[in-house]
Amino acid sequence: MTPQARRNHRTPQAHRAGRTPRIPLRLRTGPVPWEAQRPTWRDARPARLADAVKAALARSSGNWFVLGASDGIGARRAVGRTVAGVEVVAWRDPAGRLLAGPGACPHLGAPLDRSPVHCGIVRCRWHGLALDGAPFAGWDPFPAHDDGLLAWVRLDAAGGEEPLPEPVLPRRPRTAGAVTAVHTVTGGCDPEDVIANRLDPWHGAWFHPYSFVDLTVVDTPAEHGAPHADGIAVEVSFKVAGRAVVPVTAVFTAPEPRTVVMHIVAGEGQGSVVETHATPLGADDRGRPRTAVTEAVIATSRRPGFALARAAAPALRPLMRAASRRLWRDDLAYAERRWELRSSGRFPG
Repeated sequence: MTPQARRNHRTPQAHRAGRTPRIPLRLRTGPVPWEAQRPTWRDARPARLADAVKAALARSSGNWFVLGASDGIGARRAVGRTVAGVEVVAWRDPAGRLLAGPGACPHLGAPLDRSPVHCGIVRCRWHGLALDGAPFAGWDPFPAHDDGLLAWVRLDAAGGEEPLPEPVLPRRPRTAGAVTAVHTVTGGCDPEDVIANRLDPWHGAWFHPYSFVDLTVVDTPAEHGAPHADGIAVEVSFKVAGRAVVPVTAVFTAPEPRTVVMHIVAGEGQGSVVETHATPLGADDRGRPRTAVTEAVIATSRRPGFALARAAAPALRPLMRAASRRLWRDDLAYAERRWELRSSGRFPG
């Protein structure tokens, strides 16, 4: 390692001490062939993964489901989505408040998706019936919540849990001072399979060698602030270019059964969060379940220069979404394969 690389290197101990290096990049001594990595299959024990998933599924969601990005729902046209087999329509009133309800018109069942909205009133395109978000002729609204980044809907019949007044939200930085991006992809699996993928960090450097290297799972997540005993702490380096990497410590937790959150607790971007939300949609024409994966990135930094990143946020968001899309191309293949094995009774363990 060169003298410059040693100056740029930040040890895991320095991460845990919370010291921020002057330059976030570290130069690795050289490339490690993919096949020469330390195998992680002994650490990723099926029983351990199954316990982590079981603990996540046992937590309450209060019947809240992510609809998508907040900025994807406006005040001029209604947005429709099927959630857990329930047709949902969402729009905003003149004050910007999120409204939601059944996606079929109570008159003759016309789809309210893409219906025009004027002054907070959705008007059916078939016969002009107007809905302002209040109950009407058997059409009853659904509770909705906008957390500033994501839009949520509460479906008590589909969730079957004790309702909560608001979604179970993870700790996250203020979005006003962060660079954010939201991306949604859809796959043929259950939310459980998406959660299982995210609670298996051991696959990171093997399955995503273009993004991660030097991944080590730390067996003391409580030291890093994990709110649950089944949280997983990871020391890993994000690849930048060539031998340049950015080492961080991250903690994965599941605050509710359809969400996994990664908090960067040390290293560059300390305080940043990546939220993965799995929303069941319903079965496709072959009876295969469909799940929407909504990933929200809230990036922050203590560096003074981060103000430049905030200013460049409109240009950065497409790049952030592209990175998310590349990772989920592989991760959905993982989740879909897991569903196939489970549904056929061939899943190990």
